[in-house]
Amino acid sequence: MTAQTTGKRSLERTILDHVNMAVLLFDRGLRLEYLNPAAEILFEASARHMIGQAAADLLPCPDGQVEARLAAALRSRHPFTEREINVTVADGRTKTVNCTVLPLHHFGADEGVLVELYQVDRQLRITREEHLLTQHRATQALIRGLAHEIKNPLGGLRGAAQLLEQELPDPALCEYTRIIIDEADRLQSLVDRMLGPNRMPQREALNIHDVLEHVRGLILAEFPRGPEVVRDYDPSIPDLMGDGDRLIQAFLNLARNAAAATGADGRVELRTRVLRQFTIGSRRYRLVLQTQVRDDGQGIPEDIRDKIFFPMVSGKQGGTGLGLPIAQELINQHGGLIECESRPGETVFFVYLPLESEHA
Repeated sequence: MTAQTTGKRSLERTILDHVNMAVLLFDRGLRLEYLNPAAEILFEASARHMIGQAAADLLPCPDGQVEARLAAALRSRHPFTEREINVTVADGRTKTVNCTVLPLHHFGADEGVLVELYQVDRQLRITREEHLLTQHRATQALIRGLAHEIKNPLGGLRGAAQLLEQELPDPALCEYTRIIIDEADRLQSLVDRMLGPNRMPQREALNIHDVLEHVRGLILAEFPRGPEVVRDYDPSIPDLMGDGDRLIQAFLNLARNAAAATGADGRVELRTRVLRQFTIGSRRYRLVLQTQVRDDGQGIPEDIRDKIFFPMVSGKQGGTGLGLPIAQELINQHGGLIECESRPGETVFFVYLPLESEHA
């Protein structure tokens, strides 16, 4: 190999070392020969640990035929791209990437395969959050419209039943008017619960851990035989401006669902962390509080997983389906958002709350 070739290769590696996109180079035997620092960050592992590993151990493939597809690309000399696939990092977590495979076969390069991985988790999360917020606003607007149409006739129905009750000659007949009045009151209460609080939040400086400890005490009292409720708090989290009663209600709804889902022998975890330069919907904040309510239950049924924040959708026998929509509304009133990830054996609700105003 000439000095000119060596110098050119050194320049190429220097350029790749400074590219933000993760780049991996596999030799013709599909063993990892090189990865740039961006790839080390993506996989959360050092080059020393990863060099020499087989492509099949590092790269995902929808049909499971990683090496066959790379070998086919090498033979055909045709690049290809796979979008929104998951790669597994050091601790077993997954990250979503777009993957482009480029066979190397000209310009004096050794035969091999160059793989570019572009992480798209953040873009997907922002899109998902904007969809959640839009969905929630549309649902609230629908509920308010329905509430107006329901509450007016209910008031008239209840008033007519009261007048009728006064005119009945036989007191025994009052049982029927009492049923009408009680059912009207029940429907009125249901509509009010769906609408949520009708006043503005009363904000004050509060510590999120005081809120969570209050919720934990209520859960332990409500479920004296279990589950175990553990804490993993970051004590450095600063106070946030919020309505304590509403935050307690929101987290209580989440924790109560988690406790019911995991059962007496299960485990519920309350965890707090601070995220920096984090986006909620389309707004970016310097500091955001992330609170996780995690349980090890059977998970949310797949057929309702995308609908759990709609009213009247519930995976529990006899559930009203109002706890999660109300929690979402209470957190939205604080500029935050609730997201959920669920699979058999683990369900996590992520609650994001800004610790300061937008662009502070």
